[in-house]
Amino acid sequence: MKAIRTALVLATLPAFRAFLVPPPPFLPAAALWSDFGSFADIDDLDYEDTSPLAQGDYALEGDDPFDKAAVGATIPGPTILGGDAEPIFTGLGETLEYSQENVLGVLSACRTAIPTLFGYTPENRGVGITGGVDFVELDGATVVLALKGRFWHQRTTVLARIGSYLRERIPEIVDVVVEDESSLSDEANNDGGVL
Repeated sequence: MKAIRTALVLATLPAFRAFLVPPPPFLPAAALWSDFGSFADIDDLDYEDTSPLAQGDYALEGDDPFDKAAVGATIPGPTILGGDAEPIFTGLGETLEYSQENVLGVLSACRTAIPTLFGYTPENRGVGITGGVDFVELDGATVVLALKGRFWHQRTTVLARIGSYLRERIPEIVDVVVEDESSLSDEANNDGGVL
């Protein structure tokens, strides 16, 4: 019924009516339409993407937070690799010394303080935000991180927000970078961080 209603609405549009006229006599109808039969032997046409995003199993942004959390509870959250530490929250203007222990603690606090960036909460996973951040190493005064999963924002924005959070609390940090520059691409985000 919905398809018939859609066809009737489209038929009333002038731009669509142009497609309803028969083809000119000098062009065979086969030249205008294809049954895509030549693609029948391609193996990956049988591929079925079973990810929640492909299946439409995510909640919508405007849905009730409890519904988002219920959907997100069925999706595994990002694991924390490279060392998880007790969160270190600092007061306004309070700074910490540059050490791996402090970087891990502040990074852990960042996951909690800016929760809308990451997929650590069921509500965020419920709308398709499955992204996470992992500590890789300290390279001099540079903190090296790894981003994984799918983010709502561009990955460069996520990295900038994390970097700002870390530098505000540990001013000796000169830069915050990712281990693999290709992980900042749109393709990495669209693939859920898997390249």
